[in-house]
Amino acid sequence: MQLARDSVDPHNQEVYALWDQLAEFSVSDGDAALTHLLSALRTMFGARNVLWGALVRLPSPERADPLLGWRPRLVRVLDPIPTVAASVQKQFDTLWSGNVDLSQILSMSGDEPFRVRLLFEALPPEWFEGEHYRRHYLDVGFADSISVRIALNDDLRIRLFVFRDAQAPRFSAEDGQRLGFLMRGLRWFHRQQLLSHGLLIANAPLTPAERRVLLALLDGDTERQIAQKLEQSPNTTHFHVKSIYTKFGVRNRPSLSALWLGKLR
Repeated sequence: MQLARDSVDPHNQEVYALWDQLAEFSVSDGDAALTHLLSALRTMFGARNVLWGALVRLPSPERADPLLGWRPRLVRVLDPIPTVAASVQKQFDTLWSGNVDLSQILSMSGDEPFRVRLLFEALPPEWFEGEHYRRHYLDVGFADSISVRIALNDDLRIRLFVFRDAQAPRFSAEDGQRLGFLMRGLRWFHRQQLLSHGLLIANAPLTPAERRVLLALLDGDTERQIAQKLEQSPNTTHFHVKSIYTKFGVRNRPSLSALWLGKLR
């Protein structure tokens, strides 16, 4: 009976359609796929903006670090208007200061592999009278959020925030359940996103030039075609290819491609 209800639930149908759409993007279109996901979330949840980020745990955090070593490595905002971009940068800068906000501390705490939190359930009432809420929510047009945290391994997490403005109703428990259901089905997607940046598997992050070569390799281009596409010499392209193989711990393109299918650790 549950399957029969799910098959006609318009909310679930919308989620299934989004999963199918994301699966149609090629590896080389990973950035466009992420934009598509964030745009779809904004529409589905009547949101003002959406933020996606990857957190890494530093190998030797200070003993008194309230964030337990966790720091952002990649951040993507769907609509990075100047006020929002400045707010994100300000929050990023304070993570290395002694003025870490309670919301940031709570977001890093715990070891659950998957977690969904409603802002007004996660934080005490007095927090909403404080500077952080005013500066990083109200002053940039936000009033509420749902956050999702997904652990891809012990030292790497995905964080997603969906924001609403004051004119929209607060997020409900049903909204949280729906977003959680949607995001649980996308661990493969986040894995591919981080692989394309040289995180998760690579021994060192990729440079921007290496990332462009990597995406072309995964799209099936030869080194000569990559050199022509990126307007660089064949020797430069070959150097980048060798560096990519070294960072990912593979010897050839088939082994590199296998990482995207989850066949290699």
